[in-house]
Amino acid sequence: MRLLEEAGHGSWTYCVDLAPEDGRRRTRRRGGFATRAKAAREMKAVLDGELGGVYEDRRATVASFLREWLAAKKEVLAPNSYAGYAGCVERYLIPAFGHYRLPDLRLKHVDAWVTAQQQAGRGRVTIYRGVTTLRNALNHAVCSWRLRYNPAKHSVPSKPRAAERVCRTPDEAAAFLRHNAEHYADRLTDLFEVRLGTGMRRGEILALHCSDVHLMDRKLYVRWTLSAVNNGKLHLREPKTEASRAWISLSPRVMAALQMAAHPDGRLEGLVFAHQSGLPLRPQWVLDQLRKGTTEAALPTIGLHDLRHTAASIMVAEGIPLAVVSKPLRHATLATTINLYGLLLKDSADQAVQALSRALDRAEANQPRARSQDVHRPNGVQELVKVTPSSRPAARH
Repeated sequence: MRLLEEAGHGSWTYCVDLAPEDGRRRTRRRGGFATRAKAAREMKAVLDGELGGVYEDRRATVASFLREWLAAKKEVLAPNSYAGYAGCVERYLIPAFGHYRLPDLRLKHVDAWVTAQQQAGRGRVTIYRGVTTLRNALNHAVCSWRLRYNPAKHSVPSKPRAAERVCRTPDEAAAFLRHNAEHYADRLTDLFEVRLGTGMRRGEILALHCSDVHLMDRKLYVRWTLSAVNNGKLHLREPKTEASRAWISLSPRVMAALQMAAHPDGRLEGLVFAHQSGLPLRPQWVLDQLRKGTTEAALPTIGLHDLRHTAASIMVAEGIPLAVVSKPLRHATLATTINLYGLLLKDSADQAVQALSRALDRAEANQPRARSQDVHRPNGVQELVKVTPSSRPAARH
């Protein structure tokens, strides 16, 4: 209906009764449509959605939906994960797709954006993360019956190959630790010793509390992790996965470093590695000190996470099975360890087939060698005779 006093006055509104819920009548009324056709199209979409179980709100834009989805994700995501999603949505997705009505977004729009980004020289990782984030958000729209299908489902490009992991050799790792001990001799030196000696993640070691270190038992417990988001704002939280919350065994070297890093008056409270004020160390500052030390020691530059890779690679090089290496690394599954570090076992295939060959050789050597005339064959088993040209029967003509 529409106000009829003036031809150009007012707007169109539709009103429709929906299927009752809990015995109560439901009425949907929406207004503000410029033309009767638009109001009728929206009413038809409501009725079709009522029959098919999907209601596509034509007034909802992609921008409004993505911000609504982000607000819901904020409650369940870690702060750094949420910051990554939010940055991708605001920087790439809303400028590209925000003006579309949510039901009008099509596969061709997503494909055109991917092509344009590739032609502009945008990195493959950025494009992959952008389309993956859009696909995840639209999956939520489909699951909540707001879209019939996900237009970004088949637009995700292939996942870029991960950069080759940089690992120090044992000699380089030892040289780095020795340089720090000789020139700095502070808690940061002990931090790098513990990091290399346990393979702990960056956030886990920066959030390590004194009360979680049990030197008498030669163990420490990973209970917290520290992350920096939004211009370095620090967040202390529990680890993302249950597998990360676990006990880690300590070597004599690590125990000595933790004893050196203990609180001067012996109190078991606060962080193990912190400023004199007790505040947490910022990850970027620790990274700067790591790069400074490697440059001074004339070693290849690596990142903080590469210390974890170095710890794993040294264990693998020492012949420790991957199933055992995965324990201190606290991977959720052994498959994760194999995918990350299986390539380091370049000689494992040779070792496997050589071991198989040796086992067969030993078994063959232990078998008694019987003479051909002493071989007894079970009943029903016929002897196979090699046919030579001289023994082959003459052909019949």
